[in-house]
Amino acid sequence: MIVMMVTFIPLLISPDVAPVPGQNYSMVTEFILVGFSNFPRHLLPTFFLLYLLMYLFTLLGNLLIMTTVWSERSLHTPMYLFLCALSTSEILFTIAVTPRMLVDMLFTHRTITWTACASQMFFSFTFGFTHSFLLMIMGYDRYVAICHPLRYNVLMSNRGCARLVSWSWAGGSIMGMMVTLIVFHLTFCGSNVIHHFVCHVLSLLKLACGKETSSVTLGVILVCVSALMGCLFLIVLSYVFIVAAILRIPSAEGRHKTFSTCVSHLTVVIVHYGFASIIYLKPKGPHSMDSNTLMATTYTVFTPFLSPIIFSLRNKELKNAIKKSLQRKFSPLSS
Repeated sequence: MIVMMVTFIPLLISPDVAPVPGQNYSMVTEFILVGFSNFPRHLLPTFFLLYLLMYLFTLLGNLLIMTTVWSERSLHTPMYLFLCALSTSEILFTIAVTPRMLVDMLFTHRTITWTACASQMFFSFTFGFTHSFLLMIMGYDRYVAICHPLRYNVLMSNRGCARLVSWSWAGGSIMGMMVTLIVFHLTFCGSNVIHHFVCHVLSLLKLACGKETSSVTLGVILVCVSALMGCLFLIVLSYVFIVAAILRIPSAEGRHKTFSTCVSHLTVVIVHYGFASIIYLKPKGPHSMDSNTLMATTYTVFTPFLSPIIFSLRNKELKNAIKKSLQRKFSPLSS
């Protein structure tokens, strides 16, 4: 479905939009990504190496989680099925954003075509929203497991879990397509310089011209904020019921054991929404362009980097399964 949507993006949002009568527009067919071009040249190799290592670790960490879950039959449960889907969305989001950023650090030619910019926005929004929807579903999974344990196998059947994952991917694709179509149906004229290292929606909207630009900007913000805050609200609501159920457990050991199944998911949610809030809800002030660029990498590079670390270290069952898997692979070599 995602491949079909990408096929139709260049057809649905062609840059050859008729200009408004009476106005002399110079239509934009490509954009320039400022990115790290304002940073001192001697610092770029350091940033490149740092982000490259984080990028590779993100890919390898998530692939390790996925292969461990699929190879260990004890992990064939709904929670780890959702974790595999989450790792997939993180890998694809990272691939959609980071390689282009790394390439631009090495070369002075930082132009991106109109179609490539639209495709990057579609993919980043699709996988980003899918990630948020999956975090919400994982919160629901923990709620059912703790608050309704006797109905867990019924509510979280294989078919039900597959349906929830499919809805998450479909929802992310719809959000990505909707935002991309709305933004790239605008007319871009004059400056084509994007003050970001990716085709960032708010930076791109600043380059649009026409009377409808302000209303479109407000609409895009409302749609994105409503979807993300809706996910966060349902996650918080799930944990309100989870905490209430845990407090009713008489033994301290039982409370600790039950809550430990939620720690890794809760930590990733806090990191995910925490860094997003720092970037998008920070008060407007005299922030330099360089500081804004570095802050943006915390969400696009650092958050996906932390996620496999959190799940592999804070989830005891997964950590033990990874150790067993690695020992099986390397013990013949050591012996």
